[in-house]
Amino acid sequence: MAATRNASPVNRLLDALPNIDRRRVLAKFDNVELVFADVLYNLGETLNHVYFPLGCFISLIMPIDDTSIEVGLVGSEGMFGIPLALGVDVSPVRAVVQGAGSALRMGAASFRRELGRSPALQREIDRYAFVRASQLAQMAGCTRFHLIEARLARWLLMTQDRAHADSFHITQNFLAVMLGVRRVGVTKAAGSLQKRNLIRYSRGRMTILDRRGLKAASCGCYDEDRRSYERILG
Repeated sequence: MAATRNASPVNRLLDALPNIDRRRVLAKFDNVELVFADVLYNLGETLNHVYFPLGCFISLIMPIDDTSIEVGLVGSEGMFGIPLALGVDVSPVRAVVQGAGSALRMGAASFRRELGRSPALQREIDRYAFVRASQLAQMAGCTRFHLIEARLARWLLMTQDRAHADSFHITQNFLAVMLGVRRVGVTKAAGSLQKRNLIRYSRGRMTILDRRGLKAASCGCYDEDRRSYERILG
């Protein structure tokens, strides 16, 4: 990762800070370019940095026995490194760059100092941690009770929001990890959405053709996730 100083923010958590706090906090960041499929941290590793995505997004994956499942997706609406704000320096997940792009990165010690200096930053992180916890609970119910096709539609909408584009790179293997199912289930669900002209998927490239139709195909968890974010963070 090549680093340059003081990028202009397009991260919603940082944008919510008062001007004085935002300027001071931004001076402590490096601007880094994250590469697709880079592993930022594995489960149990010491957290040395926090990341506030700008143009990238990060998949949070929980290894379970011989498989894995995605438990969160972080884009420019949030940050990775919540445990550091809670006094814990261990990653609870495997963090993988799912969408390449820029991010703001700060060392763990500097981040903790800034939290102590800025009640506004601490407040935003606390609120975001609450939203992430509520979304994780929503995801647990979604995984247990909703059909694969509806869950796939939900995840595609979430990814489109964070990619800020209609087209993005995704493999069937990762889709299977995201849903916690076998590839055959992903193939069937994606094929159904494609037959309805909601998406186009070819050679690892996913394109959203009909966002409104995809929302109709999704379970209600997508809208509930958005409402929980807007309700707490605005």
